[in-house]
Amino acid sequence: MPLALVHARYQLLETVRIPVAIFGSAFFPAAAMLFFVVPFAGDDPTGATYATCAMVTFAVMSANIFQYGIGVAEDRDQPWNPYTRTLPAGPGPRLAGRILAGLALTFLSMLPVVVIAAAATAARVTPAQFLLGAAGVAVISVPFTLLGLAIGYSLPSKAAIVVAQLIFFPLAFGGGLLSGPDDAPSFIKAIAPYLPTRGAVELMWAAVTDWRPNLVSLAMLGVWIVLLAGVAGWAYRRDEGRRFT
Repeated sequence: MPLALVHARYQLLETVRIPVAIFGSAFFPAAAMLFFVVPFAGDDPTGATYATCAMVTFAVMSANIFQYGIGVAEDRDQPWNPYTRTLPAGPGPRLAGRILAGLALTFLSMLPVVVIAAAATAARVTPAQFLLGAAGVAVISVPFTLLGLAIGYSLPSKAAIVVAQLIFFPLAFGGGLLSGPDDAPSFIKAIAPYLPTRGAVELMWAAVTDWRPNLVSLAMLGVWIVLLAGVAGWAYRRDEGRRFT
């Protein structure tokens, strides 16, 4: 664990030295809150709370897909990364450190959304619901972390940037993050339960409201986690085999 914390500190320092990386992850969810949620649902406590959960999920997606998908791909191009993979400690501390740093940056990227919701909308939660929501953020980070790792370890940096962008918005739109729980178009309602974004946002809704999540959405979220874990593991082993054999 101490070695994992050292790697996490290194990852955080690397990110903090380029503040625009943090700004990028937080900008789109915060902008969506300001331009869409505050004007149209800001005075409705229920609607604002649901919308805030959706934007928090949006922030979690943004932070993890881009941070891992692009960050890992760029690290693979640097000489430091192959060197660390030859050290006797193995991949565990490095991966744990990267995930710990990523989780810290995920919470940081969603702070503007929470502040805007508290200051400019009627959204309200109890302290217990807030803590449940914070725990929910850690849970829903898992599939998007794995997706980012799969992209980062399987593609060169230039391709990873494009693929992350191509995947991000369809997942957000298709999962119903840009509409209310029951206000999505019919074709979105048809496909949303089978996307990881829907299961993620329903977990957040359930954490801070009386929403009863769709069992199909939750089951598919579990399926996506298993599938993405397999793809990420395969991509890592494939990359390691190419570099060190």
